[in-house]
Amino acid sequence: MTSAEIAAALPKTAVTTIDHLPFPHIASGKVREIFDLGDALLLTASDRLSAFDVILPDGIPGKGAILTQISNWWFAQTESIIQHHLLPDQAGEFARRGITDRDLQLRSMIVRKLKTVPIECVVRGYLVGSGWSSYQKTGDVCGIKLPVGLRQADRLPEPIFTPTTKAPKGQHDEPINDAQGIATVGAELYERVKSTSLALYRFGHDRAKQAGMILADTKFEFGTDAAGNLFLIDEVLTPDSSRYWPAESYAPNQSPPSYDKQFVRDHLLAIKWNQQPPAPRLPADVIDRTKDKYLAALRNLLG
Repeated sequence: MTSAEIAAALPKTAVTTIDHLPFPHIASGKVREIFDLGDALLLTASDRLSAFDVILPDGIPGKGAILTQISNWWFAQTESIIQHHLLPDQAGEFARRGITDRDLQLRSMIVRKLKTVPIECVVRGYLVGSGWSSYQKTGDVCGIKLPVGLRQADRLPEPIFTPTTKAPKGQHDEPINDAQGIATVGAELYERVKSTSLALYRFGHDRAKQAGMILADTKFEFGTDAAGNLFLIDEVLTPDSSRYWPAESYAPNQSPPSYDKQFVRDHLLAIKWNQQPPAPRLPADVIDRTKDKYLAALRNLLG
């Protein structure tokens, strides 16, 4: 589908609960619901939105479909680097399992059953966010020493791998260093996910540049099958898992505007919310402007 076709098919109201499906429900994430199909899993992305690790009462209409379609596009783009968890012929898989609703198809993936690698694989190419805060205090990011004199949003000499724990829902992921990562998953698997993450980031950065965007940082998730083969899973290079900036307005010494939920974060900071549940309702204009950002990323990438 083209970005225009996807945009035209988006719902007018946010889909924040998905509990009507005739499949066993396995788990809920901040955004996704996971169902058991027997020989595969159904991953369905809701329109829920989280900020500061708290799920907000208002979703962004169509966000789940946008994230899923961007992920599907990137899975196809990166097949030369690593295989992914999508089963071939998604349309055929939907039909075989009786999934005919168009909105549900747009926000869903039918994927292999894999064992999740229990770390979040974060790659940073620019000095921003928590990395910038850490650098100002210590001159390093997650234990990686960086050159003196870097400015906020400067491009790093080389992308760096800064993994985190995979915390249970409601808790914060914590940065880990190479030694901790190796202790968690083993040396061989750790080196595989590290090298693959860096390769994916470099590819994504170059491809995003062609679309007029800068990929500042991102996170990947991986899984393995019974034979130990590595797969790219979950979502990939979406505005929820990545920080994208418009290339035309990029400049260091500031935090550039991004194609994500920054409008939401800015609003919540402005009203001095304490970042604890329950979260406040969002104004309509914040919801609309956030949706526009997600759609802009979709259009830029898919054309």
